[in-house]
Amino acid sequence: MRLSGNLLAGLANSIWSALIGLAVVPFYLKYLGIEAYGLIGFFVTTQALLSLLDMGLAPTINREVSRYSASGNLQEAGKLLHTLAIVYWSMAGVIALLILVLAPLIAEYWLQSKQLSPQSIAHAVMLMGLVVACRWPIGLYQGALIGAQRLTVSSGINITMVTIGSLGAVMVLAFVSPTIEAFFIWQACVGLVYAITMRSASWRVIGNKQVNKFDVGNIKRILKFSLGVSAISFSGLLLTQIDKLILSKTLGLEGFGQYMLATIVAGSLYILITPIFNTIYPRFSSLVAQENFEELLKQYRTASHLLASMLFPTAMIMVLLSQVLIRLWTGNPDLAANVAPLASFLLIGYALHGVMHIPYALMLAQGEIKSMSIIYILLISIIVPLTIVFSLSYGAVGGAIAQLLHFIFYLLLGTWIFHKKFLKGYAGNWLSKDIGVPLGISLLIGVSGYFGMPIVGEVVYVKLLLGILLWVVATILSILSSPFLRSIFVRYWNQFSCR
Repeated sequence: MRLSGNLLAGLANSIWSALIGLAVVPFYLKYLGIEAYGLIGFFVTTQALLSLLDMGLAPTINREVSRYSASGNLQEAGKLLHTLAIVYWSMAGVIALLILVLAPLIAEYWLQSKQLSPQSIAHAVMLMGLVVACRWPIGLYQGALIGAQRLTVSSGINITMVTIGSLGAVMVLAFVSPTIEAFFIWQACVGLVYAITMRSASWRVIGNKQVNKFDVGNIKRILKFSLGVSAISFSGLLLTQIDKLILSKTLGLEGFGQYMLATIVAGSLYILITPIFNTIYPRFSSLVAQENFEELLKQYRTASHLLASMLFPTAMIMVLLSQVLIRLWTGNPDLAANVAPLASFLLIGYALHGVMHIPYALMLAQGEIKSMSIIYILLISIIVPLTIVFSLSYGAVGGAIAQLLHFIFYLLLGTWIFHKKFLKGYAGNWLSKDIGVPLGISLLIGVSGYFGMPIVGEVVYVKLLLGILLWVVATILSILSSPFLRSIFVRYWNQFSCR
């Protein structure tokens, strides 16, 4: 499958998943209320934190399958997949049991609610554990498919299951039972079907050679890399989830629900980030295995500039129109006024974090995790105390500002350390050209839009049209600022014009 085909499949998956996710939120708020939606936000945070138990195995199977695929030896990848699958399904049972035991304590001492009873919260948390357990093996099989550069297969399954999970949940709430328990029961059923479907697809791609032996040697071989990735994942999750963990305790479920709405708005940027990362990471791994470093540098620069050219203009326009978009989305002006400032801080931070996925992909492809570990250790020493102080002092706004500061530090510190290790002397060019030019264009047009918005008045559709125009201009100018991307753009434009 060509690189462009995988990228398009990944984009389709991200766009559809995000649109479905955004579309169902007003229905969740209608049938469940903001406090129960806060429980859904707590579930998302819990699922992210529990992914630490993955121990870096999903990125590892991605890398290993990519390398085996490049050498034409997928049979060995099948042996590794079978061994890791046993680990994953066993861990799913452990997770379900762990959350079952902790649920009453979480309901009693951590989550605060004015409307939901501790018993309902405890039942919901127990069901969260069941959902996480049912979905747990998906990451392994998805990593194998992406490593084999079959993003079209992975994306097709994900689109189908996300649609069933989200729209089905709305049907359950509307016609069966408008309770948080019913929501999680449905999600558990869909999660189990999702995991089984992904398992079947990955074995069809890799080829099931009747491998039925648990091979400890395979685990030992990948253990060093896997544990290194796990350490990075732990640090990364601590940095990205500490705000949610603290605020789930200090805000109460209503305020936490508003903060999670803001993270959904900002998280929509991953529509652009995730497919590019999933496409470029296995490609980087293959080029490293082939020792084609000239092509690797070319694709690294191209991917960096392309992601920045898509990401910064999108974040810019979403910040400008944050309150308008959230009001149209939720239908609640008061809620939009509370959520928009949080979303604006998070959008800027997530955009800066997004461009760092390209250096991260190259680091993983090289099998070098020491540099990233150093970056995260330094960030943790600065950001965790800052996040705690800001969150406890200023609530949700403090948590959002702390996240923004965190990602600014990450961009500057990570760029210096990473490029010092892998691309010595290139940090300045990467910041000033590949990343800096699209950022500068977006900021310039964003400032112009900020002063221009009051001129067009309060008519919503006029503001939206102006926003779309600014986004198109910023995106095109950012893409054309790269010589390589400009040549591609001109070539396709000439082909279109000649028809």
